[in-house]
Amino acid sequence: MTLPDHAPPAPAPAPAPVPVVGAGETVLALHALVRAEAAAEAQAAGTEAADLEQAVWVRLLECRPGPEVPEDPVRWVRTAVRAEARVARRRVRRERAYTAGEAPGDWAGCPERIAVGADERRTLRTAVGRLPGRCPRLLGAMLAAHDPTYREIAGELGMSQGSLGPMRSRCLGCLRRMLAAEVVAPDPWGMER
Repeated sequence: MTLPDHAPPAPAPAPAPVPVVGAGETVLALHALVRAEAAAEAQAAGTEAADLEQAVWVRLLECRPGPEVPEDPVRWVRTAVRAEARVARRRVRRERAYTAGEAPGDWAGCPERIAVGADERRTLRTAVGRLPGRCPRLLGAMLAAHDPTYREIAGELGMSQGSLGPMRSRCLGCLRRMLAAEVVAPDPWGMER
């Protein structure tokens, strides 16, 4: 064995220092590369090249500690564009266009919807309880969960079936006036009166 065999390996050359430039110079240095890579990946990602390009610029501004150009700008841009293209492909697979004829989702089990519905029913029952005369009993019977017929309601209240309609109209009119005084109804264009 010779001395060169035991000599420590020569140190690797230090990487070239990354030039510190302004943000405008970074954009100028990478603009053509980002635009070309985004245009190449956009079709397969199902998005527009400009959207992909914008996402890459946002990534550059968020991930880089300063305005300097990345050490290997070509590799960095390709990696960033491909990552954003993957995100766009996943988003396209998950999203579904909303058409005007369909409901935006199943709101039946939504906790907010359940809470608002319970609050509205509580407010209505409270207002019905404050009505004068036989109105609370009549409207309470009509709001019953088992949905009784007019014949059943008339038998329960001890009145003729023919008088239920006019009495119901008077009671609903009174309830409408009472609730209108409590809640300000919006005008047709959303302005409150």
